[in-house]
Amino acid sequence: MGDFVRYHYNGTFEDGKKFDSSYDRSTLVAIVVGVGRLITGMDRGLMGMCVNERRRLIVPPHLGYGSIGVAGLIPPDATLYFDVVLLDVWNKADTVQVSTLLHPAHCPRTVQDSDFVRYHYNGTLLDGTAFDTSYSRGGTYDTYIGSGWLIKGMDQGLLGMCPGERRKIIIPPFLAYGEKGYGTVIPPQASLVFHVLLIDVHNPKDTVQLETLELPPGCVRRAVAGDFMRYHYNGSLMDGTLFDSSYSRNHTYNTYVGRGYIIPGMDQGLQGACMGERRRITIPPHLAYGENGTGDKIPGSAVLIFDVHVIDFHNPEDPVEIKILSRPPETCNETAKSGDYVRYHYNCSLLDGTKLFSSHDYGDPQEATLGANKVIEGLDTGLQGMCVGERRQLVVPPHLAHGESGARGVPGSAVLLFEVELVSREEGLPTGYLFVWHEDPPVNLFEGLDLNKDGEVPPEEFSAFIKAQVSEGKGRLMPGQDPEKTIADMFQNQDRNQDGKITVEELKLKSDEDQERVHEEL
Repeated sequence: MGDFVRYHYNGTFEDGKKFDSSYDRSTLVAIVVGVGRLITGMDRGLMGMCVNERRRLIVPPHLGYGSIGVAGLIPPDATLYFDVVLLDVWNKADTVQVSTLLHPAHCPRTVQDSDFVRYHYNGTLLDGTAFDTSYSRGGTYDTYIGSGWLIKGMDQGLLGMCPGERRKIIIPPFLAYGEKGYGTVIPPQASLVFHVLLIDVHNPKDTVQLETLELPPGCVRRAVAGDFMRYHYNGSLMDGTLFDSSYSRNHTYNTYVGRGYIIPGMDQGLQGACMGERRRITIPPHLAYGENGTGDKIPGSAVLIFDVHVIDFHNPEDPVEIKILSRPPETCNETAKSGDYVRYHYNCSLLDGTKLFSSHDYGDPQEATLGANKVIEGLDTGLQGMCVGERRQLVVPPHLAHGESGARGVPGSAVLLFEVELVSREEGLPTGYLFVWHEDPPVNLFEGLDLNKDGEVPPEEFSAFIKAQVSEGKGRLMPGQDPEKTIADMFQNQDRNQDGKITVEELKLKSDEDQERVHEEL
């Protein structure tokens, strides 16, 4: 009683003769039941009907038009037969009816007044007749909530929704298009049914939202503007649709933070992160790609969610970070310096723990002369000042390692982590020297070299003399090189006319040569 209904009907007499039909007029009956606007039999016959239910009503004369009938249409005392299908019903006391069809497991936020939403919908009348769908247009319906851009019932029905939620929203006509309807698709006084999928929601006042998913222990440094960062990410829309992933390219995304090379929201969201941290960064569209979106995967006004794994970061001004892990128990008076020949063991990895190289894989320690450009600059720096037996941890930024291009097995712009142990150290020689004396050289060096006293020194005599000096502890060769090659280079330097022998006129100590050179420059 008191409901407003919309229905079609065919009216016939007992013999089947039609006397009236709403179908013939192509117009539904729209009327309130139970208030005397219909014949009593129709009022009673419609009670309890469901939408899309079909009924045959047999109305006796006293519940129809009685003994009078309707002149020219319904004779007196006529029994009337109505075939009725109910298409809509509502009441002035009705509110918007909301049914949740699917609720996502994770709901980061719900729709509130003044939010901007993107959603898909199918719109039907209460009997199931479709009148509109966003899916046919290939894009979401995008609008503000509570701003008057939507019918009142939809404004109410979307409140409290989560991204990814599916709802069925039934809206009575006085909260929809009312007595006028809308065009040819929504008749007057029509209840509307919307099946809605909320894609995303944001507010123009939103900022970047951060959620720490995993924080490694011992975080001593956090990223700041100006740092260069390497990170992996999965990028998705708020409904979970993946639009990009660095993992699919098997390569980190490398960029400066806080310098405008990436969208503002990501610039903000990466600052403060630790190496190895995993965080979720939710970016509203005004800090992402705005109303226009980008490409065919990020629509306009889309909220973006990035699950980020920070691999490493550094600053172009960073030095080598040195941490002493252990020192030998005995007193250390001499440490490695530039020019020294050192042997050391090392493990090299990325900051995410990925192992790159290890001297232990080859069994023998690595060998190098410090300051001779034999190893990367950061490792050379980190080895200097070490005692034999000391262990260190070195963090080497890429500009002191393999730079932007990387090397075989080393990604570009990668920060390297070394654990090194100095196994041995030999004193180096001054720059340009292949051999030095531990004491003053012989007064007559040429006589010492000329073993057979024939006035000339061939390679064999030269080599035998130098080896004897080393064996007797009177001098030493440059460490870290093949002694035979070093001696051959020394002989080549003294054999000035390249005739295969050294004469007394050709033989000069390097210190004398250096003094002559200074004299010539003066």
